[in-house]
Formats: sequence, C-alpha cells, structure tokens
Amino acid sequence: MAQTALIGFMGAGKTTAAHALGDRAFDVDEVIETRLGRRIQDVFAEDGEAAFREVEEKTTLELLADPSVEVVALGGGAIGSAQVREALAGCRVIWLETVREDAWQRVEGNGSRPLASDVRRFNELHDARRPVYESLADVIVPATRSNQIQAVMDALAGLPHAETRMLWATSASSDYPVYIGDGLVTEHRFWPATVGGRRLLVTDYHAGRFYGERFEPFIGDVRIMPGEQSKTIAHAEIVWTEMVRHGATRSDVVVALGGGVVGDLAGFCAATYQRGMRVVQVPTTLVAQVDSAIGGKTGVDLPEAKNYVGAFHQPSAVIADPATLNTLPPEELAAGYAEVVKTGLIAGGALWDRLTAGAPPADREVIAACAHVKVRVVSQDERDRGLRQILNLGHTVGHAIETATGYARYRHGEAVGLGLLAELRLSGADELREQVREMLLASGLPVRLEGTDVDAVIYATGHDKKRLGEGPVPFVLCPEPGRPLSGCTVEPAELRAAIQELIAQ
Repeated sequence: MAQTALIGFMGAGKTTAAHALGDRAFDVDEVIETRLGRRIQDVFAEDGEAAFREVEEKTTLELLADPSVEVVALGGGAIGSAQVREALAGCRVIWLETVREDAWQRVEGNGSRPLASDVRRFNELHDARRPVYESLADVIVPATRSNQIQAVMDALAGLPHAETRMLWATSASSDYPVYIGDGLVTEHRFWPATVGGRRLLVTDYHAGRFYGERFEPFIGDVRIMPGEQSKTIAHAEIVWTEMVRHGATRSDVVVALGGGVVGDLAGFCAATYQRGMRVVQVPTTLVAQVDSAIGGKTGVDLPEAKNYVGAFHQPSAVIADPATLNTLPPEELAAGYAEVVKTGLIAGGALWDRLTAGAPPADREVIAACAHVKVRVVSQDERDRGLRQILNLGHTVGHAIETATGYARYRHGEAVGLGLLAELRLSGADELREQVREMLLASGLPVRLEGTDVDAVIYATGHDKKRLGEGPVPFVLCPEPGRPLSGCTVEPAELRAAIQELIAQ
C-alpha cells in the first residue's frame, strides 16, 4: 500500500508535487498516458469519460497496492470511486487545496483538461468535490505550495498517523505546520522534527503542572498566573528577564504551553527578545486551539485597551492536542465555544450546520475545521489589512467589555459571546441572534452584561485598535452565516441600543 497519496482538483499541482518528490512518486495520469500511448484528452474524446474512469480506477488501485511506490498523485476525479476511497484509508492523504478562481486561471485554455472547457461547469465540479477531498484528507496544503511539498513531508516525520491532522499554514513571512490530534501531547509527547534547538518553556501554573514535563529538556521554565491579568508589559518583562537568566539566544525556541494569554505573551516575548526568536505554540484551551495560537498575532494589554502592544510573529509550529481540554474547568471550555460559534458564523456551510446540529465544541473535527478557516484567512491577509478583519466578528464589542470591566469579570470567550449578540443585532440578523443566544445559553455562557454600563463600553469601543485616523471604528457584521462583512460603519445610537439590550435582557 502506498505510504502517501496526493489528491486535489484540476490545477492543484499534484503532478508538480509528485515530480518534486523523486523517482518513487508516480502521477496516475502520466502512468495512464504511458500505458495507453495516448493523451488523457484523447482518451476522453475517443473512448468517453466512463471508459477513462475505469482505466483510472484500475491504475490508481494498482499503484496504491504497490509497496515500492511511496507517493501516488491521483487524478482529480479518482476520489469518485468507492474502491479508491476505501484504498486511501491505508494512506496518509495530502489534499492540495485550491481556490476555484486560482484553479481556473491555471487550466483555462489548456486543451489537456477535458473537463475545463466551461467555467460554470468547472466551478460546480470544484464545489461538489471539495467536501470529498476534505473528508479524506489527513494533511491540507494550499495548492500554491505544491512545489514545496518536500518541506511538508519533512514536517510529517514522526507524526502519529492515526487520528491526526496537519494543516500547512502559509503567510507572506513564513510557512509552518499546525498539528491537531488526540494524544499528541498527552500520550506521544510529539515534537516537530523540523524544529531543532534548545527549548525554553513559558507556561502558566495550570498547564505547566499537567503537561510541562512532556517537553523536557528545557534550558528554563517560566511560569505565570493564569488569566488575562497576566497579559501585561510587566509580565513580559518578567519573561524577558528569565530568558536572560537562563542564557536564551536567538537560536533557541520558546515553547508556549497554555491558553491564549500564554500564547500571546510568550509569542510577543519571542518576537522581541534579541529582535526575534522562534516559538512553538502548544495551545491547551479551546480558544487557543481554534483561534489564537494560529496566525502570528502576539501582544499584551494596556489598562486603556486590549492588545494595544504587540507584533506579528508566526510560530514555527502549532501542536494542538484536544485531549488537553479534558483538564479544563467547564467554564473555560464554554468560553472557548464562543470562538467556535464565531468561526462557524464566518464560515457558514458545513461547519455551521455541524454546530447547529449539536456537535460538541471539543470534537477534534470541529477544532480542525475551525483551525482550517483561520489558516485559510491568514494565508490571504497576514497583516490584518483586509480579509483577516472578518475574524474580529464579535470582538469589537467583546474587547470593549473586557476593557470596561478591567479584564477581571469576563473570560475572553465570554466577552466575545456577548459581543456576538450585540454585533448580530447591529447586522439586522434578529433570528440568527436568537439562535446564537440559545447556543450560548446551552453552553453555560452569559448572555447578559453585568458589572459595567453602556457609556464605559462605548468609550472602550472607541479606542479599539482597529480604528484608523479620525474615522469611526469599523465593525464586522454578519447578516447570515457565511457572509461576514468587514469595515462596516455603525450609527452611535444603534451601538448604544445593542449594548443596552445586553444589560437589560
């Protein structure tokens, strides 16, 4: 059985990837053309698609069963065969994920693609196959990185195959793997083979007590108190000082073990210590696994506003083990659910359907789906200048609530949940707001704002870091799942009414 299978739509670069992997990698279409002595488009034209699919299925199954073949690059439609899908269960499946507009640009006018003669049919086929590719994939890599597939293979070294996923996160500044799998930390003590060097642990007392020793040996072990109150310049100075005391250098790597506070603080310290050192994010809370550990945003809070001091600093890797969520208090797990709901609203489609059907928030597939959304968005806008702003849904009001209550009354996810309710009201999505309210209630999250007043929240909203120049703070609104709108202007009276509703209900 083949060790690795490459799948993906037309124009994904599967042939390019296979060629990059050497002599023991085979492209199914090339093998068929060699055996038949004809081009694929000629087989389609002369024999018909049904005859081609028979040959494709037979050839694919033979290659997948050949122990001398290390990598098989499948044709785009091969996953339509039930037998092929069954055979893939024994492989590590890498999906080269395409954006349909990019895929069309690659194949438009290319006579070698029999199914690429009509853009409408092309798009329909792309959308129909996408969920099948996703369901089969153990590894998801953007098609833009097909010529860098060896780096992906290197990052897979030592990764347990069963029940693990790897997302290849890309950005303008760097690429890195995001590993998601039960037992990666708690059982396998997994560490990426591509990340060498001495390790310095930064964690909180909760996560460190449970999992700290799994990443030994360290040159140092720095621990902070859990909670948003530790995400300050003062605590950053403590971490920097400990780095100096332990002799850390730019060639070493910070292990950020914990939730969003640890990830943001440790990442910020790594970004700034000696002008930058590597960091591996090991998120142990739901908020961090589905959102904050991915994407390279690091920073600390000021009393006046949240996340006002920070830097973009992409990690060298992210290791997310859903089993670590078993040691969280119920309130912390519930707080993470607000970020899951936010992501579902942004993505819409299958993820939103899964959440509204009652999928548990700590489910590995839900976590992987949320992480996939974050990875896709950041790949297109690392520096938060456009598309990435949609990830702020619920956060403009949510961050204001945290600031107005001194970062002490509400967990981040709890404040985001309240922010979602306010911003869905501002979106005019009354039925959707009620649906989200019931989802938050069922998870034990607050749906009523206490401990502050309308004016304090509005004042804090006006100091949100997304504000540019003298203009109003831009909001992200979401009139329906899957249709987030960034850069929206909100009338002051409407904002006041939405926040007042949180207090009154």
